[in-house]
Amino acid sequence: MGEVVTVGLDIAKSVFQVHGVDAEGQVIVQRRLTRAKLVPFFEKLPPCRVGIEACATAHHWGRRLTELGHEVKLMPPAYVKPYLKRQKNDAADAEAIYEAVTRPSMRFVEVKAPEQQSVLVIHRTRMTLMRHRIELSNTIRAHMAEFGLVAPIGRRGLQGLIEIVRDETDARVPASARICLKLLAEQLDVVNRHALETDRMILASARATEVGRRLMAVPGVGPVLASAMVASVPDPHAFKSGRNLAAWIGLVPRQNSTGGKARLGGITKQGNRYLRQLLVVGALAVIRYAERHGTRRPWLGQLMARRTTKIAAVALANKTARMIWAIMTSGEAYREPVLQAA
Repeated sequence: MGEVVTVGLDIAKSVFQVHGVDAEGQVIVQRRLTRAKLVPFFEKLPPCRVGIEACATAHHWGRRLTELGHEVKLMPPAYVKPYLKRQKNDAADAEAIYEAVTRPSMRFVEVKAPEQQSVLVIHRTRMTLMRHRIELSNTIRAHMAEFGLVAPIGRRGLQGLIEIVRDETDARVPASARICLKLLAEQLDVVNRHALETDRMILASARATEVGRRLMAVPGVGPVLASAMVASVPDPHAFKSGRNLAAWIGLVPRQNSTGGKARLGGITKQGNRYLRQLLVVGALAVIRYAERHGTRRPWLGQLMARRTTKIAAVALANKTARMIWAIMTSGEAYREPVLQAA
C-alpha cells in the first residue's frame, strides 16, 4: 500500500471528510475529521494534491493547506456534481471531489488572497446596504400611502415624505404611526451614511491598483466594477481567452446544438451574478449616452439599430468583459477606436 498522493476533501463548518488515494488508485484513507483535527492531519501527510469544492471557506482552507506544502485545487461545485454516485453524503461527496480533481480537462478556481476577499466583503456589504435601503424606502412609501400621501418616484419624492413625517404639526399622519415612521427614517439615514462609506472604500480600492486604474478607462467600467473585477479574478491568465472570462460570468449564449446544427439561445446566466449585473448596468449607461450623443464605435451603432436596448446591452457587456480580459493580461491601457475614412 502506497502513500496518499491525491485527496478529495469535503469541507463544512465543523465536520470534514477526507478521501485519500495513492498513485495506483487504491483508497488509503477515508476519515471524518473535526475542525480541530484537520490541520494536524494534513501536517502528517506528505505533499499531495488536494481537491476542494469552491464554496464557503474554501479559499481559507486553500491558503492553509498550501502553507503546509500541498497543491490545492478548487473546483466549482457544479463541475463536481456529475461525479457523485447515487446517494449524497459526506463520504460520497469527498469521493466525487477526488474523481473530479483527477480529470485532465477539469477547470479550477484560483485561490484568493485575504486582501482580495476583504475587497469582496466591502462589495457584499454594499449590496446588503442597498437592499436594506430599498426595503426601508418602500416601507415608508407604503405606510404613507395608507394615509393618502403619495410622492413621485425618486429620492426627492421620498425626502418629501420624510419631511412630512418629521413635521409634528402635520395632522395627516397619526401620532402613533409618526413614531414608527420616524424610526424607519432614522434607520434610512444610517444606511445611507454607511452606503456612502462603502462607496468611498470601493473607490479607494479601485484606485489603489494599477490594473484597476486602467480598467476604469474602459467605457461602462466604473470604480465598482473595476474593484470587483480585480478582486474576483486573481489571475486573468487562468482564462485562455476573453470569451472564457465572459462565459465564466455567464454572458455567452446558451447552446443546445446537435447533429452539426447550432442552436443558440439566451445567455447562460451562470457564474458570477454580481459581475454580470455590473457589466450589464455599465453597458446600459454606454448605450443611453450613445442614444443622446452618438457613438464612435460603428459596431455599437449597427447593433443598436437592429436590436432592442436590453439585447444590445448584454452584447456590449460581453464585449466589455473580453476587453477587460485583454487589458488585464496584456498590461496595456484602453484605446478608443479610430474611425477610418470611407
